[in-house]
Amino acid sequence: MTFENLHYPEAPKIIDKLPGKKARDILKKQYEIEGKAVSYPKAIPLVIGEGRGATIKDSDGNIFIDFFAGAGVVALGHCNPIIIKAVEEQQKKITHTLDFPTEIRIRLVEKIRGILPDKLRDKMRIQFGGPTGSDAVEMAIKFAKCMTQRRAFISFEGAYHGMTSGALSLTSGRFWKEQYLPLLSEIHFLPYAYCYRCPFQRIPDTCERICAQYYDYKLNDPHSGVTQPAGTIIEPVQGEGGSIIPPKGFIKQIQEISQNYDIPIIFDEIQSGFNRTGKFFSFEHDGAVPDIITMSKALGGGFPLSAIAYREEFDEKEKWVKGAHIGTFRGNVSAMAAGVATIDFMIDYNLSEHVKKLGTYMVQSLKDLERNSDIIGEVRGKGLMIGLEVVVNKETKQPSEELARQIRTEAFNRGVLVEIGGHYNNVVRLLPPLVITQDLAEKGIEILKTTIEMVQNTSNYV
Repeated sequence: MTFENLHYPEAPKIIDKLPGKKARDILKKQYEIEGKAVSYPKAIPLVIGEGRGATIKDSDGNIFIDFFAGAGVVALGHCNPIIIKAVEEQQKKITHTLDFPTEIRIRLVEKIRGILPDKLRDKMRIQFGGPTGSDAVEMAIKFAKCMTQRRAFISFEGAYHGMTSGALSLTSGRFWKEQYLPLLSEIHFLPYAYCYRCPFQRIPDTCERICAQYYDYKLNDPHSGVTQPAGTIIEPVQGEGGSIIPPKGFIKQIQEISQNYDIPIIFDEIQSGFNRTGKFFSFEHDGAVPDIITMSKALGGGFPLSAIAYREEFDEKEKWVKGAHIGTFRGNVSAMAAGVATIDFMIDYNLSEHVKKLGTYMVQSLKDLERNSDIIGEVRGKGLMIGLEVVVNKETKQPSEELARQIRTEAFNRGVLVEIGGHYNNVVRLLPPLVITQDLAEKGIEILKTTIEMVQNTSNYV
């Protein structure tokens, strides 16, 4: 199998003005009968009919290049035949087993342990939770509290960890915190290494990672207002915060400081894991060693599945006991079959090298755009986790959500799906399926370049 065979070959293909008639009717029906919290179709009026690889066909036959991949869930593309076959074979046997052991469950545990770095391989326990990444975070919160008998947590500015109460408490977005209470108490947010908008007004070449030093300072000062935390949680590459790539050494330094203060360090790999950045786990780029890892999204190959991995020495404390974290759908075996197939596919097709090569090409191509554009302040990325920061003025770095929204809309009209995020909702985020081809990547980038030029030339903001 070649990756070229996974996609609609004619993508992108826009038949008429979007959305088409069928799409308009279905969108109207959704608006009338679903809850108001529905989000994505209010920004991107897309009605999905079917998908293949890194391409999506809507209800009217329009075909799009997918630079979003279901927020990173469909890492191996839509309807990957190898994953579909594995799921179909499992569903002929049994589909629901709670946490009773099955062959496929044990195989997936062994696969996950096998892809961990050498320092952790065969030294981590795996625990499956409910079907979402949020539940993996909830489990990590509970686990860390259980192990330490403490209650405070440290998270970072720009963090996104989920929408359930505990996970939302660790998420930094003011929008949710102002509306959805109560949340967990004693959550402290510290600066992430967001070099483009450094809160300390430093530049990367001379900053000496002052943001990590500040973390140490807050833990050391008895009057910093931070009690000894149950855990520190961090995304080795921030996702919803704006595809923020920290400088080399930052994640490792955060881990070492945590270790010095006997604080469990939790690496949230829900979006950045499973080769999204060119390695199975993004913390590997820094040589960092976590105590707990949260996993979901790509883990299930497009099916709902979450888990944590934790250092096996925690089990010696005999605090994580029977029933400590339960749930009806903890480890759906269909998703587990997809997970086994996903890991095998990534290894068999040497996906990490494909991601590194294609990610380097995409970032370099977009860097050319950054140099020539008045509204792209920075292009950053690692592997196929890429962000374009949209600004009104490159000198002042004034963010522009409006321009980012225009880029998203005009890209959609031209057949490319992207999403926006970031501190100011001004970062165009690219998370294509990892099996996207060079040809599709080139087409998508050319459309993005044309789109950005058009938005720049017609906007009243520049």
